[in-house]
Amino acid sequence: MAKESRPVINLKCIECKRINYQSEKNIHKTKEALELKKYCKWCKKRTGHRETK
Repeated sequence: MAKESRPVINLKCIECKRINYQSEKNIHKTKEALELKKYCKWCKKRTGHRETK
């Protein structure tokens, strides 16, 4: 029952549009799309990564 409120989401690089990471998100507390600064191995720098389906 605890896994229903924390689905697995993919994080996609804003610059090169590749899916690099997977994470979990609490859908009860975070309604908007998640955006984090992560390292992209194709861009070779820290870029913004946005939540995708």
